[in-house]
Amino acid sequence: MIQSKLPRVGTTIFTVMSGLATETGAINLSQGFPDFPVERDLISLVNQNMEHNYNQYAPMSGTPELRSALAAKYKLLYGRNYDPQTEITITAGGTQAIYTAITALVQPENEVILFAPAYDCYAPAVELSGGRPVYYEMHAPDYAVDWNKVKSLVNRKTRLIIINTPHNPSGTAWTEKDLLALQDITKGSDIIVLSDEVYEHIIFDGMKHQTVALYDDLSSRSIVVGSFGKTFHATGWKVGYAAAPAPIMKEFRKIHQFVTFAVNHPVQRALAEYIQNPDHYNGVAKMYEEKRDRFASAIAGSRFGIRPSNGTYFQLLDYSEITNEKDTDYAVRLTREMGVASIPVSVFYPNGSGDKVLRFCFAKENETLDRAAEILRSI
Repeated sequence: MIQSKLPRVGTTIFTVMSGLATETGAINLSQGFPDFPVERDLISLVNQNMEHNYNQYAPMSGTPELRSALAAKYKLLYGRNYDPQTEITITAGGTQAIYTAITALVQPENEVILFAPAYDCYAPAVELSGGRPVYYEMHAPDYAVDWNKVKSLVNRKTRLIIINTPHNPSGTAWTEKDLLALQDITKGSDIIVLSDEVYEHIIFDGMKHQTVALYDDLSSRSIVVGSFGKTFHATGWKVGYAAAPAPIMKEFRKIHQFVTFAVNHPVQRALAEYIQNPDHYNGVAKMYEEKRDRFASAIAGSRFGIRPSNGTYFQLLDYSEITNEKDTDYAVRLTREMGVASIPVSVFYPNGSGDKVLRFCFAKENETLDRAAEILRSI
């Protein structure tokens, strides 16, 4: 008999709901992947690098060209200097970077503060490292943080605080006030911040992305995780990165070399050239903001309540005027009976949640969004 290291973990909700969507032929607004093509210029660059025979292992930490391009981007956007040789590592997607960071930094008996609803890869990695997740719960409608309550969770066992902004699944984005509060809580401590910023370029309504890289003391104790797949709607490529001060990155790379060692070589080289043009990532927010607004406008007048989406490509809809069912039950029924698949937000809490909200992905072709909205409007 095998003794599970994660006895409470089953198949992820994304796999479950996408599988149900496939089974029923429902419109899949559950799993967060775009259904429209990657830009042809980027595809062409990947193909060119394949043709030029960059098809063998890339350097363990990533190609020098891509790490240098990322360092230049951080300097341009946030005024932060990261040494591309010692402080940036290319990873096989954001999830691998998060897992690697947690396993590199968390020791048995350490506590790790998570903000629920929390993306589902955080807690399992903490537990596999022998750590204990400690949750601060945010709730609808605004998912705001009381930083005094967060501070009360900090003690001598606190090793890591994991944050995510723009936030999946709520679609909220933290402000300067939030980051300054976090900086104040961690200042003078040994606490490290793991900042999941994979949606950094998908932020709306003129808001500025608040990265830990903007704040001197906070950046000195933080590891930032980013994702090219999210930014360039190429989630299947699984290419991301981590940036951190050299002492933290040194420990990160010790684990990284035994998790994946190297990441897709021709894609790295293509991205290195592509991101040198800021227009390629600066225009992403406008495109998704238009999709957000189209979806919201199309379901206006329905019985669903629209919760503000400040970033990511997710929209929360409140269904409390429709049914009192648990979100897990209603998400299944909405998929089977109405033909639209979503994600129940309660699964991102340690013990569930009474909030009557579902998460819908609007990173879809306009036709897909319009068909889904027509169904939702009819309920």
